[in-house]
Amino acid sequence: MLPSAPLPSPSLCPRLPTSAHAANGEFRYTFARVDGKTATGKLIDPPSKECVTLPEVADEDASAPAYSPDNRTKSTVVVFADEDCEGNYYTLKPGAKGSERLKLRSVLFS
Repeated sequence: MLPSAPLPSPSLCPRLPTSAHAANGEFRYTFARVDGKTATGKLIDPPSKECVTLPEVADEDASAPAYSPDNRTKSTVVVFADEDCEGNYYTLKPGAKGSERLKLRSVLFS
Protein backbone atom coordinates (compact mmCIF):
# COMPACT_ATOMS: atom_id res chain seq x y z
CA MET A 1 0.00 0.00 0.00
CA LEU A 2 1.30 3.43 -0.97
CA PRO A 3 1.18 6.27 1.47
CA SER A 4 -1.46 8.84 0.61
CA ALA A 5 -0.62 12.47 0.15
CA PRO A 6 -2.90 15.16 1.55
CA LEU A 7 -5.31 16.63 -0.97
CA PRO A 8 -4.79 20.28 -1.89
CA SER A 9 -7.25 22.83 -0.63
CA PRO A 10 -10.10 23.48 -3.11
CA SER A 11 -9.06 27.12 -3.20
CA LEU A 12 -5.69 26.04 -4.64
CA CYS A 13 -7.19 23.91 -7.41
CA PRO A 14 -7.41 25.62 -10.78
CA ARG A 15 -10.90 26.18 -12.08
CA LEU A 16 -11.88 24.81 -15.42
CA PRO A 17 -13.11 27.48 -17.81
CA THR A 18 -16.83 27.60 -18.32
CA SER A 19 -18.24 27.79 -21.81
CA ALA A 20 -19.03 31.23 -23.12
CA HIS A 21 -22.68 32.05 -23.57
CA ALA A 22 -23.81 31.98 -27.16
CA ALA A 23 -27.02 32.33 -29.08
CA ASN A 24 -27.21 28.78 -30.39
CA GLY A 25 -28.06 28.59 -34.06
CA GLU A 26 -27.55 30.67 -37.15
CA PHE A 27 -28.31 34.30 -37.92
CA ARG A 28 -28.49 35.21 -41.62
CA TYR A 29 -28.65 38.51 -43.47
CA THR A 30 -28.37 39.72 -47.05
CA PHE A 31 -25.86 42.32 -48.24
CA ALA A 32 -24.51 43.78 -51.47
CA ARG A 33 -20.97 42.72 -52.34
CA VAL A 34 -18.42 45.14 -53.77
CA ASP A 35 -19.27 43.91 -57.29
CA GLY A 36 -22.96 44.76 -56.68
CA LYS A 37 -24.18 41.16 -56.44
CA THR A 38 -26.14 40.08 -53.38
CA ALA A 39 -24.76 37.57 -50.91
CA THR A 40 -25.83 35.98 -47.64
CA GLY A 41 -23.85 36.58 -44.48
CA LYS A 42 -24.03 34.25 -41.49
CA LEU A 43 -23.21 34.34 -37.81
CA ILE A 44 -23.07 30.83 -36.36
CA ASP A 45 -23.60 30.54 -32.58
CA PRO A 46 -22.98 34.29 -32.11
CA PRO A 47 -21.98 35.54 -28.67
CA SER A 48 -24.69 36.67 -26.28
CA LYS A 49 -24.73 40.12 -24.65
CA GLU A 50 -21.95 41.34 -26.93
CA CYS A 51 -22.39 43.78 -29.79
CA VAL A 52 -21.39 42.30 -33.15
CA THR A 53 -20.84 44.66 -36.08
CA LEU A 54 -21.43 42.76 -39.32
CA PRO A 55 -18.04 42.74 -41.08
CA GLU A 56 -19.36 43.01 -44.63
CA VAL A 57 -21.23 46.26 -43.91
CA ALA A 58 -19.18 47.81 -41.11
CA ASP A 59 -17.99 50.82 -43.11
CA GLU A 60 -20.86 53.22 -43.83
CA ASP A 61 -18.78 55.04 -46.43
CA ALA A 62 -17.97 51.87 -48.40
CA SER A 63 -21.14 49.78 -48.22
CA ALA A 64 -24.90 49.85 -47.94
CA PRO A 65 -26.37 48.27 -44.81
CA ALA A 66 -27.38 44.61 -44.71
CA TYR A 67 -31.09 43.74 -44.87
CA SER A 68 -33.58 40.86 -44.53
CA PRO A 69 -32.31 39.48 -41.21
CA ASP A 70 -33.31 35.87 -40.46
CA ASN A 71 -32.96 34.87 -36.81
CA ARG A 72 -32.50 31.09 -36.74
CA THR A 73 -31.03 31.17 -33.24
CA LYS A 74 -32.73 30.26 -29.99
CA SER A 75 -32.25 33.82 -28.68
CA THR A 76 -33.90 37.18 -29.23
CA VAL A 77 -31.76 39.55 -31.27
CA VAL A 78 -31.81 43.33 -31.51
CA VAL A 79 -30.69 44.56 -34.93
CA PHE A 80 -29.25 48.08 -35.19
CA ALA A 81 -29.12 50.40 -38.17
CA ASP A 82 -25.58 51.55 -37.34
CA GLU A 83 -22.34 49.86 -36.35
CA ASP A 84 -21.46 49.38 -32.66
CA CYS A 85 -25.13 48.74 -31.78
CA GLU A 86 -26.16 52.35 -32.26
CA GLY A 87 -28.99 54.04 -34.10
CA ASN A 88 -32.50 52.82 -34.77
CA TYR A 89 -33.17 49.25 -33.70
CA TYR A 90 -35.67 46.46 -34.03
CA THR A 91 -36.14 43.23 -32.04
CA LEU A 92 -36.53 39.81 -33.66
CA LYS A 93 -37.65 36.81 -31.62
CA PRO A 94 -36.17 33.36 -32.25
CA GLY A 95 -37.27 32.11 -35.66
CA ALA A 96 -38.40 35.56 -36.86
CA LYS A 97 -37.42 37.23 -40.13
CA GLY A 98 -37.24 40.85 -41.17
CA SER A 99 -38.12 42.20 -44.59
CA GLU A 100 -35.71 43.76 -47.06
CA ARG A 101 -36.79 47.15 -45.66
CA LEU A 102 -35.16 46.31 -42.30
CA LYS A 103 -31.58 47.62 -42.57
CA LEU A 104 -28.81 46.64 -40.16
CA ARG A 105 -25.10 46.96 -39.50
CA SER A 106 -24.81 45.42 -36.04
CA VAL A 107 -26.63 42.99 -33.73
CA LEU A 108 -26.95 42.14 -30.05
CA PHE A 109 -28.25 38.74 -28.89
CA SER A 110 -29.91 38.16 -25.51
